[in-house]
Amino acid sequence: MENPALTETTYYILLSLYHPRHGYGIMQETQQLSGGRVRLAAGTLYGALNALCEKGWISPLPMESGSRKKEYQLTSAGLKVLKQELVRLEELTANGRAILQEEQV
Repeated sequence: MENPALTETTYYILLSLYHPRHGYGIMQETQQLSGGRVRLAAGTLYGALNALCEKGWISPLPMESGSRKKEYQLTSAGLKVLKQELVRLEELTANGRAILQEEQV
């Protein structure tokens, strides 16, 4: 397997960066997408962003003059990882449904 399973936090960070966002926007979008399950503290988020940048899955956008907000975007490698994870999750769901339907027969 090329990429290991993503943590829920990493999955939602990548998903939130389908459209470029700054740190606070990532925190808000992640919380909303997860139904409130994933709440990122600033230290956790910025550590994750650094790790994802090192992997080449996201990249910072050039900062606007005078702005303190650093925005990030998903890279093509990050989009590939995100799509692979979606396929993995769909397989998990399909397998679970198949087994549970067998029990109901």
